[in-house]
Amino acid sequence: MTEISQQDRRLSRRQMLADDVYEAIKAMLMDHDIQPGARISIDGLARDFQVSSTPVREALARLESEGLADKEPLKGYRATPLLTLEEFEDLYAFRRLLEPWAAREAAARIDASGAELLRAELATAVSPTSVDYAGYKSLTAHDSRFHTLIARLSGSEQVRLAFERTHCHLHIFRLHYDRATGPEVLVEHRQIVEAIASGDPAAAEQAMQRHLDTSMALRLRKIYDRPDQSTERPK
Repeated sequence: MTEISQQDRRLSRRQMLADDVYEAIKAMLMDHDIQPGARISIDGLARDFQVSSTPVREALARLESEGLADKEPLKGYRATPLLTLEEFEDLYAFRRLLEPWAAREAAARIDASGAELLRAELATAVSPTSVDYAGYKSLTAHDSRFHTLIARLSGSEQVRLAFERTHCHLHIFRLHYDRATGPEVLVEHRQIVEAIASGDPAAAEQAMQRHLDTSMALRLRKIYDRPDQSTERPK
């Protein structure tokens, strides 16, 4: 058995610390404990977590790459504002162009290996246990992996990269979440998998289109119609 050097242990502990800080700040952003648009205090977070400012800065750089934090020159970081109605509709217009096509192409190209990958990913999906990020974190990760996998199975690397760059799953789950969403999403994912795995391009395209339309029109679009346009999560 190869011994782990002291340096390796130090690097491992440092990485664990950085990851822990990243996950903690991410949860605060997703749950609106750090309000959308609010300034993020590096020193304040470092004090709260009892760490140096270095892992906090590293975490914020990662969160900036995911679109959850904005860095302002000479001012520091702010939490990214929630999607406006215009941005929300633009995101779904993009998804409607990209993802039904990707599902259709994936179904046309599918083989036993690809079908197994889809079913294996679907098997990782867990219904959320609560309305905070801790409860639906697993579903958020699955949602990202699921849609990215379909984009990859379409055979287009550019489509996969374009989808990944939106980080749409994070923006959408941060915008609004309730526990009824989880089972609905998983049913729709299952329908998409079965259509792609059966090699039916038309059915795959339609299943993905229904999934996006339901997500936009029935689950999310209505939050912008509230009188106060509140996006606060229920406690």
